[in-house]
Amino acid sequence: MAKKTKAQKSAEAALDAAAAAAKDAKKLSKALPKKDGRKLRALVDDAKDAAQPSKKKLVKKPRKVEKAAVEATARLEKATAKIAKKTSSATAAVEKKKSVEKKPAEKKKSVEKPAEKKAAEKPVEKKPVEKKDVVEKKDVVEKRLISAKTAAVEATVKTPAKAPTNAPATPTPARRAIPKAAASVDLDALTVTALRARARAAGRTGYSRLTKAQLIALLSS
Repeated sequence: MAKKTKAQKSAEAALDAAAAAAKDAKKLSKALPKKDGRKLRALVDDAKDAAQPSKKKLVKKPRKVEKAAVEATARLEKATAKIAKKTSSATAAVEKKKSVEKKPAEKKKSVEKPAEKKAAEKPVEKKPVEKKDVVEKKDVVEKRLISAKTAAVEATVKTPAKAPTNAPATPTPARRAIPKAAASVDLDALTVTALRARARAAGRTGYSRLTKAQLIALLSS
């Protein structure tokens, strides 16, 4: 068996590299779209052809065989790197699109949570008391106050002071009328609503539009 030259050994190494590159590229082509897979398979076939020269050609022209194998391997590696870059960019674009679509949904969810929490924590609003009920209650209280004051004044007028034991008996005076000044002072202390209530209780008419001074004059007469 003839001893292999240095050129033949170098050519065989280039052939092995071309064959390995063709094998890897063939696997990759199966996972690619039709167009990219077709292009890559054509280069795979070129690399296979370059990796399988005849023995006669390898012995006589080892440098030419090596050059063809190296060039076929370089073309295949270049195409593989380009396709890998393209695939990586497409994958990154898809991931970016997914993340962009996902972010607004997450933001909306995070915005809705505080709103729901706020609604849950919101205390039950108390039903406001109607103004009409307040006014009616106030009128009732004022009427009772007026009645109590009137009763107290009448009791003071009707009940005479007891005469001393040693003092000579004096004739009981007739029922005194309430001084107008005292009545006026008593009426001045009342509000317009109380004065109107008192006029209504006294059976007066036409008092609804009177001022406080006019109401006092009406009740004092």
